[in-house]
Amino acid sequence: MAAALELLGTVGWSGTTVRAVCAEAKLTPRFFYQSFPDLDALVVAVFDEVSATTTARVLAAVRTAVAEDPADRLAHARAAIGTLVVDLTDDPRRARVVFVEALGHEALARRRLASMRTLAGLIAHQGRASFGTTARDEGLVAVTSSLLAGGIAELLIAWLDGEVEVTRDELVEDCAELLVAVGEGAARIARRRAQVPGTDIEPPNSAR
Repeated sequence: MAAALELLGTVGWSGTTVRAVCAEAKLTPRFFYQSFPDLDALVVAVFDEVSATTTARVLAAVRTAVAEDPADRLAHARAAIGTLVVDLTDDPRRARVVFVEALGHEALARRRLASMRTLAGLIAHQGRASFGTTARDEGLVAVTSSLLAGGIAELLIAWLDGEVEVTRDELVEDCAELLVAVGEGAARIARRRAQVPGTDIEPPNSAR
């Protein structure tokens, strides 16, 4: 799997073949097929490993931050974003596998979609715990968490490509503050809607 990570994370999907993996790992094709039925199975295993380990580290960091200060939303956001960014950018191959190469491969594209839903789910879970949402707010929670998950993914790709010129520390701090700001904004929307019986949409001229 290390050989596949190296190829996927450097030359990309187009250069990741059974022959290339075997050459990188210094193994024979026979050994490869004893371990994996085909190349798709290998790259899916690589994606799953990267996604699972990153998710576990983010969850552990957030749990620690919440235990230290349950009310400090910014600290919770810093812990989550900081761990995610460090985990995927200390080794940029991991970010490329999760966010870039998955787009060019059907099985990985499905995995990427599931991974994005997992990230959105983590954001939603933390938002519910932090802001005390109700069942009425679930649509807004889904919209907000999906928006943030997609934005984080695209931002990391742009930053790794050099299109966003900030330091890693600045990236983490900006993302953390924006996460909290968006969460607080969504909470305000939910409160305004709760004051208008019988509708989930705020009237355009409602008092602020």
